[in-house]
Amino acid sequence: MDERKEEMQELKELLETKQYTRLRQNLSEVNDADIAAFIESLDEEDLLKVFRILPKASAADVFSYLEVENQQLIITALSDKEAANIIDNLMADDATDLLEEMPANVVKKLLANASPETRRDINHLLRYPEDCAGSIMTVEYVDLKENITVQDAIERIRKVGVDSETINICYVLDSKRTLVGTVALRYLLLSPPDAVIGDIMHENVISLNTLMDQEEVARQFQKYDFTSMPVVDNENRLVGIVTVDDVVDILQEEATEDIEKMAAIVPTDKPYMRTGVFETWKKRIPWLLLLMISATFTGRIITSFEDALSSCVVLTAFIPMLMDTGGNAGGQASVTIIRGLSLNEIEFGDILSVVWKEIRVAFLCGVVLAAANFVKLLFLDRVGVQVAGVVCLTLVVTVFFAKLVGCTLPMFAKKVGFDPAVMASPFITTIVDAISLMVYFQIAASMLHI
Repeated sequence: MDERKEEMQELKELLETKQYTRLRQNLSEVNDADIAAFIESLDEEDLLKVFRILPKASAADVFSYLEVENQQLIITALSDKEAANIIDNLMADDATDLLEEMPANVVKKLLANASPETRRDINHLLRYPEDCAGSIMTVEYVDLKENITVQDAIERIRKVGVDSETINICYVLDSKRTLVGTVALRYLLLSPPDAVIGDIMHENVISLNTLMDQEEVARQFQKYDFTSMPVVDNENRLVGIVTVDDVVDILQEEATEDIEKMAAIVPTDKPYMRTGVFETWKKRIPWLLLLMISATFTGRIITSFEDALSSCVVLTAFIPMLMDTGGNAGGQASVTIIRGLSLNEIEFGDILSVVWKEIRVAFLCGVVLAAANFVKLLFLDRVGVQVAGVVCLTLVVTVFFAKLVGCTLPMFAKKVGFDPAVMASPFITTIVDAISLMVYFQIAASMLHI
């Protein structure tokens, strides 16, 4: 780590002293990702200056590691020819991601100057629905015909491999471009030169459909531990591949989206620091309004029991504790179930097993909380045994209902087609608050005769 800091500091010193020839030479020896990190630490003027002196061989690779706003800055600052050269040398999926973020007039200019092959690949990717396998795949891969020899296959890899995302796995096609098998590069190197690809290929191919949701794509990678997977259309014709670096991006994006939904925020695809105040307000206010309106039910419940509260005012002091405990208990259950649903560890058919488990957990949690609270109420709060009994009994029942609501709502939500993350802590807390108050006042009315 210290060596890397020293390296970055040396690059900055060369830039400040305008030793551009030596800077260019030093940059050629640095990893592309580290160069990108160095560039992003600079101000706008120096950022463009350093990018322009990068060797052409590494410029596109460095560009792919930059944040979107810096990519846009560079693209708009370059000449049409220079920008088109960057686009041509990017992997098609990276170029597509960039163009999706750019203004329409800039995209039109870039595509007009890009090579016909690049335009074809980008347009091919842009026509797929967002967040499906077709939209995140790359079309740079090595395909082989099943009737060629190993020697011919190696010659083809030498010709097209430089521009391919990966050459570790090659995809075998028949005359109709139907995916019929795969062959690993090591098998090609170890097989006789005159061996036919169709005889040495692996025929049991696991593939992705172009319209498969990206979350399911990530699950397939997790299940099979592949570094790349082929993407086929409805006729099993190979149209692209998805690589593990794309899956890492998917996992980050989906996790962020779920966390935002669980916090009652409309998901956004922009980083926090790039999201304006007004846009952030628009993402947060809908749920806040909905939750505020739904929370008025708890107010109505309290109002309806005003007489009971006035005759035993001490009950009021324990309302926040009961509501918070219920909300926390429901939140614990819901987060666990939502995570299980997202990982396909839990299905709707498991609902009875889930409910039975949560009932037992609720009983244990409720008893422990009630026992600890009973001691607190008697010796610290110094309330009567009857009041302590009302609060503790309510605590047990509240935790029971909270766990029940927290585990079932996400499962029902997924069953009817909603995102389970929507049924997370804020929404469940509102429901549990209303239940805990009704239970509290009913138990108090029965035990204290108020």
